[in-house]
Amino acid sequence: MTAITIALSKGRIFEDTAPLLKAAGIEALDDPEVSRKLILPTNRANVRLVIVRASDVPTYVQYGAADLGIAGKDVLLEHGGAGLYQPLDLNIARCRMMVAAPDGFDYDSAVRQGARLRIATKYVQTAREHFAAKGVHVDLIKLYGSMELAPLVGLADAIVDLVSSGNTLKANNLKAVEEIMPISSRLIINQAALKLKRETIQPILDAFSAAVKL
Repeated sequence: MTAITIALSKGRIFEDTAPLLKAAGIEALDDPEVSRKLILPTNRANVRLVIVRASDVPTYVQYGAADLGIAGKDVLLEHGGAGLYQPLDLNIARCRMMVAAPDGFDYDSAVRQGARLRIATKYVQTAREHFAAKGVHVDLIKLYGSMELAPLVGLADAIVDLVSSGNTLKANNLKAVEEIMPISSRLIINQAALKLKRETIQPILDAFSAAVKL
């Protein structure tokens, strides 16, 4: 029986993926929020889950350490998607990639006047492409967390970040000023694994696909 490894991250993506895995007849035997294990067995002897950081999922799949994975479009855009087959938008963990600025900052006017903006983000590639397409000159400042702080302490004029409810922006006197793109999570598959393990992977892909359409 061909062994399959699926890379997932903790939190919202894991929770939203559980029903899809169940539709494919796969259930984790441990809860990653409780267990300290990084490799979780499932009810199927030939399927295991590896728990990694969201930003590392594409790397594990690209290099074959995992056969399949689930990653947000935001992560895949930064990674570049090399060596990955992305057959399915799972429509889970949905949010929006936005430009946000302090309440008192006139973003539209600054853009019109050709001002050079300082933008804080961890999505450097996405931000670079977005502003280049608009012809806006920016200095990108890479941060790994608490983007909202950057404009409040004068580090940046605005931020590029994921927004779901907008409550964190509001609590820090920021507002979304431009949507870059909608974001959701995708099923990704190692291209070599798809060829070599198709008999095992295809039913999982089909079950996911059917569950997403419900």
